[in-house]
Formats: sequence, C-alpha cells, structure tokens
Amino acid sequence: MFAISLVVIAGLILIDQIIKIIVNANLSIGEVVEVIKFGDTKIFSLDHVRNSGAAWSMMQGKTWFLVGVPLVVCALGVYYMYRQRNNSKLQLISLAMLVAGGIGNLIDRIRLHEVIDYIKFEPVNFPVFNFADICVVVGAVLFAVYIIFLDKTDKKPKTETKSDENVKLSQNSTESAETNDE
Repeated sequence: MFAISLVVIAGLILIDQIIKIIVNANLSIGEVVEVIKFGDTKIFSLDHVRNSGAAWSMMQGKTWFLVGVPLVVCALGVYYMYRQRNNSKLQLISLAMLVAGGIGNLIDRIRLHEVIDYIKFEPVNFPVFNFADICVVVGAVLFAVYIIFLDKTDKKPKTETKSDENVKLSQNSTESAETNDE
C-alpha cells in the first residue's frame, strides 16, 4: 500500500502542476474567467493570482520559512506513511493527499518564489486557492476522520488495577500450592 500511496502523491502533484502550467499559459495575472454563473450570480471563476505568503497571504516574503517547514513536514509525512504502510488505506491516502498538496505548493515556492492560485468560489468571501490546497484540506479532513472514528490503536497505556493485582496474587499462590503438593 505504501507504493500505491507514493503513486497517488506523484499523480496529484502532476495534476496540480499541469493545471498551474495551463493557468499560467492562458490567463494573465489578475485575469478572471467566469466559469459558472446563474444570471448575475457568479458561482465559480478562474482568477489567476500569485501568493508569496501562506494561507490568506500571511507571512508574505518569508520564502525561506515557507520552503523549510513544508520540506520537513512532507519528509516526516512520507516517513510516517512508510511506518504505517500496513495500516488503514484511508490513513495512507489521506497522508498522501496532505504530502502531495504540500509538495505541489512547495514546487511553486522554489521555482517561482510564490504560489499560483486560480480557483475562486464566488458565493463566499474566501481567498483564491488551487488544487494543491484542496489536496491538503481534503487530506486533513480524511485523516481527522480516520483518527477520530476509525483508529483502533489503544491510546491509553494500560495500567493495572487492584483487581488485576489480586488475580495475579491468587494465581501465584495457587501455582505455589500446586508445586508444594508435588
């Protein structure tokens, strides 16, 4: 399953980069193309913008930080996926989506020193985003679902209770009595 997760990562990164190449080649920065519109109500537009910061343009100009942290997080994500390779498929796919989204935007930051964003959901006042951002959000939601509802690992260290100690004591005394009878 780990190998499949790596293929998912590569595929999602490829999709992200192809879309960004198409947007960059066909839309000028700041150009908006209305894709879905009902009457005067805009629903979905392609809006080519550049973001040199993180989400909502926070940390503008902190490229070193916005490259370094995702590099470490993505590397740790792949390592964790390898360690969990025999566990849940949902866990591995959600982590693959998170890593792919991080790498997709990381490629832009290294190559362009900014991220190409192009998806604008018009009904709400929300920043323009891209396919890599969608991968990160969907991956995070799926990982949270896995952790909250499906993770079967015992999260609490087992502590012995008084009754457990009493059972062990009675077993030991029974074993001792049987040994003495022989």
